[in-house]
Amino acid sequence: MVRLIGYFFGVGIVLALLVAAGIALYVGDLTKDLPDYEVLAKYEPPVTTRVHAADGALMAEFARERRLYLPIQAVPDRVKAAFLSAEDKNFYNHPGVDVTGLARAVVTNIQNLGSGRRPVGASTITQQVAKNFLLTSDQTMQRKIKEMVLSFRIEQAYSKDRILELYLNEIFFGLGSYGIAGAALTYFDKSVNELTLAEAAYLAALPKGPSNYHPFRYTERAIERRNWVIDQMVANGYATAEEGEKAKATGLNVSPRRRGTYLFAGEYFTEEVRRDIISRYGEDALYEGGLSVRTTLDPQLQLYARKALQNGLLRYDTLRGYRGPVTQIDISGDWGVPLGEVDALSDVPEWQLAVVLGTEDDKISIGIKPERVVSGALSEERETGTIALDDMKWAMRHVVDGKRVKANRQSDVLKPGDVIFVEKKPDTERAWELRQVPEIEGALVAMDPHTGRVLAMVGGFSYADSQFNRATQAYRQPGSAFKPIVYAAALDNGYTPASVVLDAPISIQVGNDVWEPKNYGGKSAGPSTLRAGIERSRNLMTVRLAKDMGMQLVADYAEHFGLYDKMLPVLAMSLGSGETTVMRMVSAYAVMANGGKQIVPSLVDRIQDRYGKTVYKHDRRECVGCVASEWTGQDEPEIINDRDQVLDPMTAYQITSMMQGVVSRGTAVTVSELGRPIAGKTGTTNDEKDAWFVGYTPDLVVGVFMGYDTPRPMGRGSTGGGLAAPIFKEFMANALKDMRPVDFQVPEGMNVIPIDRKTGMRAQAGQPGVIMEAFKPGTGPADSYWVIGMEDLEGAGGPRVISPQANRAVNSGAGGLY
Repeated sequence: MVRLIGYFFGVGIVLALLVAAGIALYVGDLTKDLPDYEVLAKYEPPVTTRVHAADGALMAEFARERRLYLPIQAVPDRVKAAFLSAEDKNFYNHPGVDVTGLARAVVTNIQNLGSGRRPVGASTITQQVAKNFLLTSDQTMQRKIKEMVLSFRIEQAYSKDRILELYLNEIFFGLGSYGIAGAALTYFDKSVNELTLAEAAYLAALPKGPSNYHPFRYTERAIERRNWVIDQMVANGYATAEEGEKAKATGLNVSPRRRGTYLFAGEYFTEEVRRDIISRYGEDALYEGGLSVRTTLDPQLQLYARKALQNGLLRYDTLRGYRGPVTQIDISGDWGVPLGEVDALSDVPEWQLAVVLGTEDDKISIGIKPERVVSGALSEERETGTIALDDMKWAMRHVVDGKRVKANRQSDVLKPGDVIFVEKKPDTERAWELRQVPEIEGALVAMDPHTGRVLAMVGGFSYADSQFNRATQAYRQPGSAFKPIVYAAALDNGYTPASVVLDAPISIQVGNDVWEPKNYGGKSAGPSTLRAGIERSRNLMTVRLAKDMGMQLVADYAEHFGLYDKMLPVLAMSLGSGETTVMRMVSAYAVMANGGKQIVPSLVDRIQDRYGKTVYKHDRRECVGCVASEWTGQDEPEIINDRDQVLDPMTAYQITSMMQGVVSRGTAVTVSELGRPIAGKTGTTNDEKDAWFVGYTPDLVVGVFMGYDTPRPMGRGSTGGGLAAPIFKEFMANALKDMRPVDFQVPEGMNVIPIDRKTGMRAQAGQPGVIMEAFKPGTGPADSYWVIGMEDLEGAGGPRVISPQANRAVNSGAGGLY
């Protein structure tokens, strides 16, 4: 009997060894091609790129997976406890596989055979790391064995904290969020450190099945799962029973973080930065690289820019009459439901959508779009209001079949069922004003002339209505706003502000055609100084000046200023017939504002990678001595500005002084009401299709453009001085209200000499018609009266030196504004 028992024991040992060998061979065959777990050491998951304004305010986030990588040391203990309680309470004690939990799962799965229930996995956090990083999610025994083998290897190679860190940063939480930091922001708009016990428990409940515990679709199920996690935390000693009961008594309180742009009025700026990052580093870097982008945007100036441009566009548009409703809806039932389906302008919160409910002689009854549409709500529960006749007088001239028609009654303009935009009148409860999205569009750019930092940029009335950025993407003719480039080129090459050019009709042969440019208004003023020419925006003078010095010289300066990549050296270009952008125009004027230094506009100050290393910095100027450890009586450090000098500093001051005249007594006199030293130039193109004003103080350059997206005449009198300059004035009034006025700095060595405003010759200070003019060393008023372009009147090769009396004889009247 003993021998028989020994026999069977020996057979059992052999069979066990054979089974063990078979299992070893099977497992060995499964695991010979296992992924290299050492890749976890170089783990770089897709991380959200965050864009900030100059003051640190968050502007936007870009990501394919909304994740912010968080080191384990930055994760609060209570948050760790929630995940350990929900997923793997023995995490810090097992070697990668929880044998007890695995045995319990096996028993449960045997009991559930034939029930149709999904098998219980009992995966540890380490096993989930192995699966998520290195394996597939197949529900097979082979994958499970590979997962366990890898878990043992991972535990031997990495610390528990490192494994938990990988897990918390990789897992998917639903709503597009990955990682604990991204989930905290997505679900509660909070940092991880701000999470309550209940919030941490809910997030810990999500990895098991985010869609199964959706906060809005399956609220009860989500609360049940969250409460289970809280109970586990109490049982494991991570929270007291009292804390647990208090946490379970609260709702989910999920407040999803909205996507896209977070900074109000910054949509055009943000989109331009997005394109800039893609052009530099590619889409993967933007959406997965975890970059930290600090932009140049000044949020307060951006608000001023948005409001000034919108006001200017609305001023013009309302004078052209009302074009009709947004759409029409049926108001026979609950009008709130169909009205709720109409999209409003998300970036113009001052306006709301409304539907016309009835028309009376002195008012219109309207219903306001509800914030949340609840089907079946009673119409009398909806918010209503009225529009008085005085608040829609501008709309009484409405457009019918493309023609403006004057209406006699409000009912001729609005009818029941019309969906319209309205804005609430200040200090009222139910009074509203009629609004409409303008057809006219425009742009505004504000820049620091010393660095090229773009402080504000608005590319249109509403980004929600049109994403086309007219500040950077619209190529338009600048018209007379280009003239300062022509005059700067002249001043830099031997001419002076007192040089005299003939302002009289001119005919120029262009191929088989004859080009006859004209001043705005059709009149001419005879011989005039360069200052008078730019102050009154004389086209004929500008063409003669460009012809005299050569258009190739003008083209070279325009290219150096950054206005064009390649400019055709033809005379028509001297009047701004070439196309450029508002951004380029502002950059060109910045050269004149900063003393002639080349400017490269930038919307980005600094870019850091996911580890905080600076990979881009806009300001590359050096500051020797700025990092001294102590002060020992040394001189104040200076920033070395090594940018190219594209214009003589004295020339820059001369053209600035001349454009100050444009503001004080020229085509932009409305801007003089600001009471500050400001230089600038208006611009209006043929048939008034484009209106410009670009101006600057010593520390701020601003460019404004107005025009239809498909160029068409804006109407007689729609000039840069009448349309664009008031927008500039409104913006600057707000932007500079807390700053003291600063004068333009006169370069050392310049001579200021009194001259006769009309002749440009030396005069006695104090006599009528005298102006103080700046001259470079070695230059001054002419000794004899010299008129550029006089040969056009007296025949080719005729005399150009005439007497002042002859000048008065040629003068044919004041030139028009342009």
